[in-house]
Amino acid sequence: MHITFADTLPTDAALIASIANKDSLPDGIAPVLAEGARRARFKGSPGQVVDGFVEHEGKVVRVALAGAGDPGAKDRRANLEKAGGALAAKFLTSGEESLALDLTNSSLSADDAAAVLLGLRLRAWRWDEYRTTQKDAEKVSLKGVVVVGAPEGIDAAWAREGALAEGVEFTKELVTLPANVLYPESFVERCRKALEGTGIEITVLDDAEMEKLGMGALLGVGQGSERPSRILAMKWNGGEANAKPTLLVGKGVTFDSGGISIKPGAGMEDMKWDMGGAGAVAGTMVALAKRKAKANVIGVCGLVENMPDGKAQRPGDVVTTMSGQTVEVINTDAEGRLVLCDALHWAQEEYKPAAVVDLATLTGAMLIALGHEQAGLFSNDDTLAGNLSTAGQTSGDKVWRMPIGPAYDKLIDSPIADMKNVGPREAGSITAAQFLKRFIKDGTPWAHLDIAGMAWSNKPGATWGKGATGYGVRLLDQYVRDVLEG
Repeated sequence: MHITFADTLPTDAALIASIANKDSLPDGIAPVLAEGARRARFKGSPGQVVDGFVEHEGKVVRVALAGAGDPGAKDRRANLEKAGGALAAKFLTSGEESLALDLTNSSLSADDAAAVLLGLRLRAWRWDEYRTTQKDAEKVSLKGVVVVGAPEGIDAAWAREGALAEGVEFTKELVTLPANVLYPESFVERCRKALEGTGIEITVLDDAEMEKLGMGALLGVGQGSERPSRILAMKWNGGEANAKPTLLVGKGVTFDSGGISIKPGAGMEDMKWDMGGAGAVAGTMVALAKRKAKANVIGVCGLVENMPDGKAQRPGDVVTTMSGQTVEVINTDAEGRLVLCDALHWAQEEYKPAAVVDLATLTGAMLIALGHEQAGLFSNDDTLAGNLSTAGQTSGDKVWRMPIGPAYDKLIDSPIADMKNVGPREAGSITAAQFLKRFIKDGTPWAHLDIAGMAWSNKPGATWGKGATGYGVRLLDQYVRDVLEG
């Protein structure tokens, strides 16, 4: 979605939209639209849209109002994004090619206006590359937005939010792509291309290098696939030269068949998005680099494909991790934690981070516990957990803190190895977090985000259509703004 700014309405404007607060219409709107809004019971509620047609300078023009709710609401930013998102949803396939967003008589600040545009752009994203039989009425027609009368400071505000939009869109793209297109090697190349010229330093480890380092857990997951595994590290140094980096680690299982513990056929196609954690890390690095974040952040993705051929690891196998700890593999479908444990250990050894946050579509149990409303947050540090919770509330990528502790830790003890890769059925998300905690160095603040219910949605939301949500990018970017940039 191409967004530009202008001082006056384009002479050829055919669709003009304004933002309305709750129970208040903006000054200067056409009387016909005001009456239409009244009769349509338009109250300016967040995401509510009303439209109609008026005569303007001798031609018929389509006009619209989008509701942004109460200006004093705590979730004002989310409500403004809903207003922009609702405009995109309404007019994306309407036949209109351009939307003029008239902010001339609004009281929006630059940040407010940027929030509207962020919501509009994110909701307008769609992946139609593989669609060949669409009817004209189903095709995207809306190509651009012209913002008229934008408040002072909009250029800087939109530069920041536009970079964030690029990161979220990149994550959506990665999560959407099918597994025959996106696999560990192509994931790396897409990240190289997206980050080209940004100043990010990229490091890639192949199978031979990981074997030499002793990453038996990660390599064990990928050994049943014809696709080689990869570790991808993306280093952004935008902060103080001597400041320790914050480490983001993502699970990147580009397809998860379950391995020998194969999943049921129904719904297995969804497992192309089992790399949602790695996708979120990659998208965050795009956003941070594009907006030149004043922080030191390193994103690491453990990339594998979990397949069940004759070389695949078996239930009952014991693997040795890079840390030296051994794992009895009870279920080959509990593979994400095996990928993450080696990625986490290597990244801590390599980069000596100030704090670690990992993201993973890790457990079905998380989906049962929290549904599709928020991700599970597990942490060994109250300050880090609090900061992530605050960032979640601000960004809209919400999290809910879950417990960890020694009582749960005992559930993954193995009779023949240091640990099992799964515990009993109960507390499945917690025991997965306990597993990962064993690979966090003493004294290192760490948080684990189980995003199993958040990476993909079977229904549209305020800032996404049906499919990939881009979850995690906005959360991590907001955390960087709040904590690392201050």
